[in-house]
Amino acid sequence: MLVAGIDGGQSSTTAVVADERGTILGYGYAGAADELGERAGSTRLRDALESALADAARACGLAPQTRFAAIVAGVSGYEGRLVGEPPRMPTDRFVLVHDAPIAHAGALGGGDGVTVIAGTGSVAYATAGGRARRVGGLGYLFGDEGSAFWIARRAVSAAARHDDCDGIARLLSYFDVHAVREIVARFYAGAISRADLAAFAPFVIAAARDGDSCACIAQPAVDAASALAELAFDAALEPGAPVRVSFVGGLVRDPWFGAQLHARTTALFAARGSEALLVEPQADPAVGAAILARRG
Repeated sequence: MLVAGIDGGQSSTTAVVADERGTILGYGYAGAADELGERAGSTRLRDALESALADAARACGLAPQTRFAAIVAGVSGYEGRLVGEPPRMPTDRFVLVHDAPIAHAGALGGGDGVTVIAGTGSVAYATAGGRARRVGGLGYLFGDEGSAFWIARRAVSAAARHDDCDGIARLLSYFDVHAVREIVARFYAGAISRADLAAFAPFVIAAARDGDSCACIAQPAVDAASALAELAFDAALEPGAPVRVSFVGGLVRDPWFGAQLHARTTALFAARGSEALLVEPQADPAVGAAILARRG
């Protein structure tokens, strides 16, 4: 019996193939899968999911016509309705969900607790005693607090109000422009995508880590750690008891930012009469999707 799990994000898509014991046989990759801003007829989600799965199948030597017992795909921003074309999955049991449950299943090995995704966007997901809660995940216009896009947007916004700050040279150089307003204009024109803007976040984090005196560039990273800690607490279903908390996503891979995030989460839960039991992620979201596929 073979199952597959797919993690469709705002920047990239990852698929895994697993056997009946949960052993991962192969990984596959493709481009972004989310449908934020897409219109009817879009093939963005379909192409990403199909391509990533096909790549994973090739990686473990499966024939093109191989069918799976179950496939679960988690997609950033998915709310129960497709905007574009549906994916054609080689299975009789295909489940499409928001990406929060698969990240949670991977990070906590299918157990209870809180998982916060901190990548291009952000969302928190919690389970306890058969209950589930999702907080955040409202997209770059209405939410995504503490995310890479949120960090970069705040840096650009602050820099636009303080264009005499020395640290802004880093921002201008990165986007190859002469003024902050050019970044804003290019974003609205579509010349700079959400992913392009979010990709500046690591430079903001580096500025904060290195003690850059330019608050426009450094402060958003510090604020992001606090915002993600708030997401974790807001999602907790039993905040008065010890809660397992795990952070996943591209931002968390930075050691300095991860340390800031853990410290602020521990302090926040303690200040509010609870305890955060910080857990390193056991597996990535694609593997979490495969765990859910195996459960049936």
